[in-house]
Amino acid sequence: MAKLALSYHNKIIAGVCGGLADHFGWDATLIRVLFVVAGIAGFGSPVLVYIVLWLVMKYS
Repeated sequence: MAKLALSYHNKIIAGVCGGLADHFGWDATLIRVLFVVAGIAGFGSPVLVYIVLWLVMKYS
């Protein structure tokens, strides 16, 4: 398991999904799709979660 940090090689906006994918060993596209599905289904606020992860992972 890789350290939880932003991905600089697999990023579209900030590298959060790529960093999560690297950490868990999943495909980054799967993480991105899960964020979109969560947003459409109304599970919390994926945008807020993304921003918090961006700030937390940036300084990890």
